[in-house]
Amino acid sequence: MTTLNAIGNKAGGLHVVVIGSGGGAMAAALKGTEQGARITLIERGTIGGTCVNVGCVPSKILIRAAQIAHLRRVSPFDAGVSTSRPAIHRSKLLAQQQARVDELRQAKYENILQSTPAISVLHGEARFKSASSLVVRLIDGNEHALTFDRCLIATGASAAVPPIPGLMDTPFWTSTEALASETIPPRLAVIGSSVVALELAQAFARLGSQVTVLARRSLFFRDDPAIGEAISAAFRAEGIDVLEHTSASQVSHANGEFVIATPGGEVRAERLLVATGRAPNTDQLGLDVAGVEVNQQGAIVVDPGMRTSSANIFAAGDCTDQPQFVYVAAAAGTRAAINMTGGDAKLDLRVLPAVVFTDPQVATVGLSEAEAHRQGIRTDSRTLSLDNVPRALVNFDTRGFIKLVADAGSGRLLGVQAVTPEAGELIQTAALAIHHRMTVHDLADQLFPYLTMVEGLKLAAQTFTKDVTQLSCCAG
Repeated sequence: MTTLNAIGNKAGGLHVVVIGSGGGAMAAALKGTEQGARITLIERGTIGGTCVNVGCVPSKILIRAAQIAHLRRVSPFDAGVSTSRPAIHRSKLLAQQQARVDELRQAKYENILQSTPAISVLHGEARFKSASSLVVRLIDGNEHALTFDRCLIATGASAAVPPIPGLMDTPFWTSTEALASETIPPRLAVIGSSVVALELAQAFARLGSQVTVLARRSLFFRDDPAIGEAISAAFRAEGIDVLEHTSASQVSHANGEFVIATPGGEVRAERLLVATGRAPNTDQLGLDVAGVEVNQQGAIVVDPGMRTSSANIFAAGDCTDQPQFVYVAAAAGTRAAINMTGGDAKLDLRVLPAVVFTDPQVATVGLSEAEAHRQGIRTDSRTLSLDNVPRALVNFDTRGFIKLVADAGSGRLLGVQAVTPEAGELIQTAALAIHHRMTVHDLADQLFPYLTMVEGLKLAAQTFTKDVTQLSCCAG
């Protein structure tokens, strides 16, 4: 075994080990070098982590391709624009998808690592030996011992597999296999009711699969009930079979077919996608030896400065008990690096925008009515249907709504839930309004460009004091 004490340590100074190479890890490594630290980055798999390789980037490419296919087949303008039945060449789409993934990984991860002398990269699997040392089993089988001044754990998460009898004996898909599939199955069953399950369910349906979604409760059951109702209606309108309050009791696979047993009967499909959440990648790290506390789900418990229960060990991203978004991971990694090098930075997650890339999209920020009530806040809420939004009317697509949740006493905006086409493009305006403690009256008084979807926020705010159906189309 070779012992490495602060790789690249010829110049002296703080040595920081970063375990992982995804968004949180890279943000921390780069910020750490800015702060004068020398970084050893350890990656057991592909550089770049989940988002660029098997998550955000390839999924959004697939979703966009599916949207184009859908619009060629059907749109609100079919009476005047001829439609066609598109031929789906999945192998070509996959090649295009993978080429962009490779390009982004090279430009945003590999090239940056190679051009930053203060960062050394080890390819292998890390395991703690103490609160200040670890061992890396390299891909060639050799081991290196490493001591550090500070360590950041940014190992991400992997698909969680529910304990359904028979499931582990079948060739089911997680999102990773679904995104890499070279074919579009004739029938696809999807177990799950949230982001990954529903994004991929709709994409595969639009590319030609007959899709059945099995949701143990309702869709998006953790959110405002109107969100799940709106997406269920949109899916069913596209021919997706949504089975709510339906649990799989047994899964089997024979002769190229899955059979999923449910209380309401059997669901059969050529492929089965299981997307029921993600579990933190922490069980192989030896965290107990290092004194790092985890919760019941195995997620590392961190404070707002990304400090763990072990003094010199920090954590960021999906392996922690923070929300599993890559932009949260990156922000956490940056703040962890500041704190590891003597600073005092905190991550404020009180105003956290989130987007689901279904069609219509789902975008939320701040508190729902239920969340506000659990905090003892009296609310005043308004829901604006999209037939009151000029952009939606000229698009001939009025699916969805925009809902504003305000404090009943002051009118201060507390939360926004939107189900609209391109909802993700309006939610940051809502986030900024909440961050700056604007009231709905402040929001209603702002200038919004006409015929934009974000104008719906102004119109929704105006409903607190006006009947917007009685306003001219661009009344202030």
